[in-house]
Formats: sequence, C-alpha cells, structure tokens
Amino acid sequence: MSDSSPIRRTWFHDALSPDLGMIHRVEEYLYAGRSDYQGIEVIRTRSFGACLVLDGKIQSSEADEFIYHESLVQPAMIAHAEPRDVLIAGGGEGATLREVLKHGSVRQVTMVDLDEQVVSVCRRYLPSFSAGAFDDPRTELIVGDARRFVEESPRTFDVIIIDLPDPLEIGPAQLLYTREFYTAVKSRLAPGGIVSVQSESSRWYDLQAFVAIVRTIGDVFSHTAPYQVHMPSFSSLWGFTTASETLMPEAMSRGEV
Repeated sequence: MSDSSPIRRTWFHDALSPDLGMIHRVEEYLYAGRSDYQGIEVIRTRSFGACLVLDGKIQSSEADEFIYHESLVQPAMIAHAEPRDVLIAGGGEGATLREVLKHGSVRQVTMVDLDEQVVSVCRRYLPSFSAGAFDDPRTELIVGDARRFVEESPRTFDVIIIDLPDPLEIGPAQLLYTREFYTAVKSRLAPGGIVSVQSESSRWYDLQAFVAIVRTIGDVFSHTAPYQVHMPSFSSLWGFTTASETLMPEAMSRGEV
C-alpha cells in the first residue's frame, strides 16, 4: 500500500458521497491487506474506536455497530413467533450472527459470505463484534456466493438476513439486489417467514439505492416495511427493510415486542 493511501494518514477520509465526506483521526493501523475481492483494513479512530474498512469505506465501528446490527436483525427476529433456522447472506464481521444467536429458539444459523479473509481479519482484530458467535455450535459458516446458495439450496429458513455491501458499487454484490434474487430469497422462506435487508443510506440527498431496494423488494413481497436509524459513524440515516407474505413487524404493539 502506497504512502499516499488515506489509510496511512493521520486523518482518514471516508467518502459518504461524491460531494461529501467524513474525516476521522486515526490512532492506530491494526491491519491492511487485500483479498481476492476487496481491500481490507482495520483502523482505530479516536471517536469511534476500531473500524472495519472495505475498499476505503468504513463498514462498522466499535462504538456504534450495535445500532446497525440490532436494527437489521431484531425487528425480523422478534416478529417471528419462533425463529429456528436462520440464513445470513454476508455479515463477515460476525455481528449479525451475534444478534441472531441471542434468540434461544434458534436451532441453526447458516452464514454465507464470499470473502473468507474478511471473516478471518474480523475474528482476529475485531473479536468484540462477533463475541464468540463463530464458535457457537449452532453456527454453520459457508464461504461462497450467497446468490448461488439461495438459488441452489433446497433448504428453507424462518428468517433470512441480507447484510451485503452497496449494490450500486461495481462488484459481486450487484447481483444480490435484483428482483430475481429477492424472488429466489422468497422461495427459501418457510411458511410464515420474514426477510430483513440492509437498504443503504437514507440521507435525503442520497436516496437512490434506498428507494431502489425498497421498490424492488415491494415488487416481490406482499408486505414490506422500510425504516431508518441514525448511524453516527456514517454521519447518516441508514435504511433497512423487512419483507414477508404474512408478518408485519411495524404493526406489533409494544406489549407484543
């Protein structure tokens, strides 16, 4: 990695859009490398602690990753009466897996991630993210293409969590945000099942991906519920969407939750 790379500077620039960025003071460079699919770095920032950086963009921070991962996982898991078999597409940090395994009803979680090196780096340098989830006997980790797994596997799942990168970036994640993919996901749901999808930035000036994801999911499922939370480390509102033929988390009362 050249000295001109932003990861080598005292200040790390995280581009939020073509016209806007966020600057982080870096205290320590924990890891820098490249897999077959992407650049991978782990940096320690003064404001947000240790951060996972993929292709120059912060994906998760020690300080607020729980906001993202709880928001992605818990609405769908709570909406299902008894989630036993769960599929995670992506989620290399292991934090999505951690959140799913909090539910005692879970019998098995199958996590399919394309980049084994991300998993390995996160287990070594960001162990608090997974909190031992990879060692849980209920965990099945498959290194491979999530789309192919969904299309070819005969198995069905009570809950499916889609935790994948930006669909507008050029890369393997592009094919994981299409109508065809969501149709395949729907076919992998057990009766009464539910899907949760990370749906990108919902900033008012940067809604393209969020709107496209919500509309595409809505073309496939009878019930969709987009929602958003504020992510301090992204300096942004971030979107999520649940989808089901029968379940509507947004209609649950406080007592039901």
